[in-house]
Amino acid sequence: MIVAAGLGTRMRPLTEWRPKPAVPVRGLPLIAYPLALLARHGVTEVVINTHHLPERLEAAARDCCPPGLALRFSREETLLDTGGGIRRVAGFLAESDPCLILGGDMLLDVDLGDLLARHREQDRAATLLLKEDPRESRFGSIGVDSRGAVCRIGSRHRFCDAGHIEARSGIYVWANVVSARALASLPEREVFSHFDGWLAPRLAAGVRDIAGEFLPCFWEPVGTVPEYLEANFAAPALSFLDIEAEARARGVRLEPDRIVGAGARVEDGAHLERVVVWDGETVPADFRGRNGVFAGGRFVGAET
Repeated sequence: MIVAAGLGTRMRPLTEWRPKPAVPVRGLPLIAYPLALLARHGVTEVVINTHHLPERLEAAARDCCPPGLALRFSREETLLDTGGGIRRVAGFLAESDPCLILGGDMLLDVDLGDLLARHREQDRAATLLLKEDPRESRFGSIGVDSRGAVCRIGSRHRFCDAGHIEARSGIYVWANVVSARALASLPEREVFSHFDGWLAPRLAAGVRDIAGEFLPCFWEPVGTVPEYLEANFAAPALSFLDIEAEARARGVRLEPDRIVGAGARVEDGAHLERVVVWDGETVPADFRGRNGVFAGGRFVGAET
C-alpha cells in the first residue's frame, strides 16, 4: 500500500492544483518513485488511497505505473487518517503475509528485500524502517531497546520498563513491513492514526512484537515547498530508477538551476535560478525568479 490520501496543507498553494503525490519531482509525479521502488523489489499489486483531487492522483499513478504492477485505488470520500485508510484495505493487504506499507510523500531508496528478510527472521508483527539523521529534532523520533523492540514513539508514547530500556533512536521514514496478525488487531472504527490508534495501544498492552530496523537508506521528505525544492535539486541517483532517462523521455529539461516540465515554455529573457517549472506552463520574458516553483500561472517562492 502507498498511503497518499492527505490534504498536503503544508505545501499550499501547490497542492491546490495537484495532490501532493502527483506534484512533479524532477519531471516525474512523486507517486512514480514508490511505485518504481516496489516494482523493483518484486511487488505485483499495489493499492493507493486517495482523497484530495483523487482523479488527478489516480491518473498520475496510472501514467507512471511500471509494467507488471497492478494498481487499485481506495477513494476516501471522508479522510480516514493513516490508520483508517489502512483498515479500509486490510483484507487486500492480509492476502500477502507480510505486506509493505509506504508513505506517498517522500523519496526513499532502500533494500526492501533486506527489510522483509529481517522482519521474517524475527517473526515480528510489524517492522518500521528507521534512520539515524540529524533532522531528528525537527521530525521527532522512535526509540528502540537493545533487541530492536519499539519502546518510544515521539514524545507521546513511552513503553520503557526494566526489560525495555531505550538504546537507539531514529526518524521514522514511513516504510513498514506488516504481518497479517498485526492487521487483525486494527481497531473497530473508521478514523484513526496508525500510531496513536493502532500501534501504540498494542505496545501499551505489553505486546512487544513491533520493532524498528535501521538500514542504509536515502530519505527525503516532500511535505513543504522548501522540501519540494530540495527533492528536485538535491536528489541523488537512485538504485531503482533512472530519473534522467525517464524525465527526458517525457520531454522534461533538467538543468543545474532549472527544471522545465514537458510542454512548458520559458520565453527569451526570463531569468530562473533554482526554479521548478511545471509542465504546460509559460514563463514570460520579464519574469525573474529564484528558489521557487512556477505553477498555476504564478510563482510560488520557497518562503511563501
